[in-house]
Amino acid sequence: LTAGYSHEAVMESIWARGRDNARTPMQWELSENAGFTKGTPWIKVNPNYVEINGASQVKDPDSVFHFYKKLVQLRKEYDVLVDGKYELLLPEDPHIFAYTRENQEQKLLVICNFFDKTPEVPLQEDVQNMELILCNYEGGVKTCGCEEKATWVLRPYEARMYFGRK
Repeated sequence: LTAGYSHEAVMESIWARGRDNARTPMQWELSENAGFTKGTPWIKVNPNYVEINGASQVKDPDSVFHFYKKLVQLRKEYDVLVDGKYELLLPEDPHIFAYTRENQEQKLLVICNFFDKTPEVPLQEDVQNMELILCNYEGGVKTCGCEEKATWVLRPYEARMYFGRK
């Protein structure tokens, strides 16, 4: 008992607020200890390193690794990502994060669903005249089509980025 708290209560607090719950050694590859060390890591390697590791991300064109590479490429390619004025759309919507970035020549529309639901999205912009340049679902842009309706449904955790010229 420490200052009125039981060992169990202290541990529950540590588990709830401590950073180590989210930390494991970097999972580089399939070898022992996920390629993190030839020694004994001080925190256990997550057993999912067989499926989730850096080497498998590099090989998979639909991985988070390749998604971030595409984001970096888009930032270099589209000035609007750097100098565009930000405007939040649907500020009252609890499930959809949508915004535009706009400069003198370009406009970007980003729509994200951060939940496991499939919310209907009212089109705030005319996406018919915009090009879908990024989608995080398997297959990327090929799997996310431009809709011809006034609304559409986002899949769970789906993010889309549309680009247009003024």
